[in-house]
Amino acid sequence: MASNKILVIDDTTVVRVKVREMLPPGNFEVLEAKDGVEGLNFILQEKLSLIMLDFLLPKMSGWEVFQQVQAHPELRKIPLVIMSGRKEEVTEKITEPFEYFEFLGKPFDQKQLIGAIKLAMAKAKQPRPELVSVGAAVAVKNGTIATSSVTNGTVVAPSVATPSTGGVSEAEINALNEKIVKMQAEIDGLKKQLTQVVTFIKQKIK
Repeated sequence: MASNKILVIDDTTVVRVKVREMLPPGNFEVLEAKDGVEGLNFILQEKLSLIMLDFLLPKMSGWEVFQQVQAHPELRKIPLVIMSGRKEEVTEKITEPFEYFEFLGKPFDQKQLIGAIKLAMAKAKQPRPELVSVGAAVAVKNGTIATSSVTNGTVVAPSVATPSTGGVSEAEINALNEKIVKMQAEIDGLKKQLTQVVTFIKQKIK
């Protein structure tokens, strides 16, 4: 029985077959999903070693699947390769550089595929800081003006902007960060559930 499972989510059969054929022989099993909903079900049910995600998908887009994965601390540890024929479709939603997943442009050859998988594996191992933008927003709300910088995943407020007496401590910022991250994850999860319900209703109406 294969110990590693690779999930390929793409609505084009040719791409799914191409990925399967290009992968070197090894102790793994390739799972295929033809749309975002089917792909997300695999992600939630299977113990995956790698996800290859097309950005434009029927039923649920690759962007929506990506958001679902990022909302779960365990799922976002899975190495991820996002595929698209137009990189700008990805960069419109996710700004470069891509720190925690690898991008693979279509069409691709075997060398590009293997390279993208290796980079995705390496990027997935990187320690992740909490949401930096949230930390910066908290600092601004509390009266500091300069943007926050990140060191080893902690939010550090610049000394020039924060008075020693009336400023916000790093511990307070981190505590607020954690609360906001949890709330955002819950909100994102509810949004996606609502989207799935609406999509399901629309399909039934058709």
